[in-house]
Amino acid sequence: MTSISRFSFLLCCLLWLGACQPFTSSTPSHSSSPFVSEVLPFNQDWQFKKTDEALTPEQITQAWESIALPHTPRLEPEVVNDQWQGIAWYQKSFSVPAAWLEQAVLIRFEGAMNAADIWLNDKKVGTHLGGYLPFTLDLTPYLVAGSNTLRVRLDNRDNEITGPKPLALLDFNTYGGLYRDVNLLVKNRLMITDEMHANEVAGGGVFVTFPLVDKVKSEVKVKTHVANTTGSNQTFTLTQTLSFDGSEVAKVSQQYTLIAGEKQHFNQLITLPQPALWSPKHPNLYTLDTVLSSLDTTIEHQSRNIGIRSFAFNDQNELLINGEKTFLRGVNRHQEYPFVGYATSAQADYRDAVKIKSAGFDYVRLSHYPHSTAFMKAADELGLVLLDAILGWQYYNPTEEFEAHTLKACADLLRRDRNHASVVAWECSLNESDMPDEFIAALSDTVHAEYPGAYSAGWELGYDIFVQARQHRLQHYETPTVPYIVSEYGDWEYYAQNAGLNQDSWQDLQEDERTSRQLLNSGEKRLLQQAKNLQEAHNDNFTVPTFADGYWVMFDYNRGYADDIEASGIASIYRQPKFSYYFFQSQRDANEHDPRFESGPMVYVASNWDATSSTDVRVFSNAEQVALYLNDRLIATQSPDTDALSTYLAHPPFTFSINKFEPGTLRAEALIGENVVARHSVTTPEQATAIALRLDKSGVSPTPHVKDKVFVYAQMVDANGNPVSTNNIELNAEVEGDIKLLNQSPITTSRGEGALLIEIGETLNNAKITVSGKGLTPATLLLEQ
Repeated sequence: MTSISRFSFLLCCLLWLGACQPFTSSTPSHSSSPFVSEVLPFNQDWQFKKTDEALTPEQITQAWESIALPHTPRLEPEVVNDQWQGIAWYQKSFSVPAAWLEQAVLIRFEGAMNAADIWLNDKKVGTHLGGYLPFTLDLTPYLVAGSNTLRVRLDNRDNEITGPKPLALLDFNTYGGLYRDVNLLVKNRLMITDEMHANEVAGGGVFVTFPLVDKVKSEVKVKTHVANTTGSNQTFTLTQTLSFDGSEVAKVSQQYTLIAGEKQHFNQLITLPQPALWSPKHPNLYTLDTVLSSLDTTIEHQSRNIGIRSFAFNDQNELLINGEKTFLRGVNRHQEYPFVGYATSAQADYRDAVKIKSAGFDYVRLSHYPHSTAFMKAADELGLVLLDAILGWQYYNPTEEFEAHTLKACADLLRRDRNHASVVAWECSLNESDMPDEFIAALSDTVHAEYPGAYSAGWELGYDIFVQARQHRLQHYETPTVPYIVSEYGDWEYYAQNAGLNQDSWQDLQEDERTSRQLLNSGEKRLLQQAKNLQEAHNDNFTVPTFADGYWVMFDYNRGYADDIEASGIASIYRQPKFSYYFFQSQRDANEHDPRFESGPMVYVASNWDATSSTDVRVFSNAEQVALYLNDRLIATQSPDTDALSTYLAHPPFTFSINKFEPGTLRAEALIGENVVARHSVTTPEQATAIALRLDKSGVSPTPHVKDKVFVYAQMVDANGNPVSTNNIELNAEVEGDIKLLNQSPITTSRGEGALLIEIGETLNNAKITVSGKGLTPATLLLEQ
């Protein structure tokens, strides 16, 4: 097959694979008021079974288990070395009012891992491949008035069409289940289409772009796809209203006519003087309300947040956000939680975003697959720029089916995420995978077709933005001629520098004390080494023409091919900060303040200050000077270090040499001018006598009725309340009320702290957690919203 015919075939596959069954036509309802489209949450009252064999539910002997979504087929241990793979069945019975039979009823799955087959009332209504992106099916022809039963079969075993590598060779886990939301879309026959169901290139649903972005005047273009599936011509009004901080700032309204059975895109332009532009420092969001109405009656109302901004590059390939040169300091993220895998909650994803922003980052590479829309919305809200990615890791299958599926995944990614202000570029690339040039061109062309003017990104040449890890640059560096992102750094080059892409061979491993892979319980010396590695690598990134870098990785995570946790995170898998977290936090601007996350001036003493601690004390701060006191005695007031490992850093660390260890309190004070702007202290602990409990809200309180997941931390303290950093002390936890302890492994301390993962039920009434340990006074925590 020639490259031209091959590309034509792939485009045809892309269109055919995205097509779902069309809406059926019927005579419109003659009721006095038109039916109003609505989105109905569909997460409650499911039933579940799993099997390792390809059996029907009737052949499975186990009983159905009552569950709610999001759901994972099995709670895994802390170290996942045998992740469950197999067939998972879900079913849900629901009642359909007779009025629905005159409307259009669709179902949208936000994430179903990985190969899905769906039946309604024992009739097959659709299939889908790929576990990270949404798909929408039309249920209208299959519904009956009264009771209906939906059944879903999921297969999360290795798949040659979707990739990535087989789990036994994979650097992360893919988990399973209906782990994101499911919604029922009950629509008037005159409707705004669902962008996943419409299968329209650069269309379907509502698509917002910005033809002009300027602080004096900006333009917002709203492209709305309307379908008339009634049996007669329809005249309607389409209204776009833009609001900021709750007040209406602009509005356009136009009347249109659409003939029976037709679909059409309608473009409307809003001109906005003196707009509040979106940027990482000022993530201003507008609310766009789209209303489809007939005879002054609303038929459908959609509301979304949008950010008016522009991403562009100058002749030096530097990033310009709204015309201002910007360097993006960032990190990679895996969305995995302990025990539940991907089955988290929107609130948990928001808390992750808060932690990333609090760590001083303004950019996240979503590695190596699409993350949840909840995380995307949090990034819009908090000011995190995102590199959005399709699934891919060291795997390319030279078949037409694989290439067609990958192209469709690229298109679906843009259709789902195109209205998010946070996305700087689209990594429609198979990470660390050799791809044919014509396939790279097809992926990049798909980005441009789905979003004219958008940037494609990939780890090989042929994309608008070149994405390369530091360890690969150290082996074979070429100066890129296009904008360049350091996709990953700080881990592999300090662990198995000479292994190249053979990451499961682990060649030339560095000794444990030199690697960046350090668990929270690795001890002060190794945690300081990790921070030093990151400092050196981040500093080095400023010597190359990059506009962004992304440390590998934010949180520790599990790997399919290894029997341990990948520990290069600057926080544990339980989201507990390591010393390196505070190094990055010290790189943020001290003048930036935002009440939604930790911001502004900071200082942190990176020491346990016990008999084993180094007397060369490292302090991280974004202030001009730091004064260090030992037992209220001034040791020194210093400016930051300016050695070779910190030449280009915004705020190099401080190092204080103390003659000898002396028990007591080390207190650091950060100074800007003559003003103390931040303080932090550590005290030599005595023997642990009690436990102190801390609930991790990170901007969102525990939320009932959505299967929210929250962390609770149990810190050992001495008689004076000082933290004790002893590792591997086993703790016991008990819960009361409608909450559940999800830990599947013993709760043991790391740096003196145990971590609990709690699932919130339908109510927080009388929800209580008690943690105890041998020789320790127990602690009790009441959960409240």
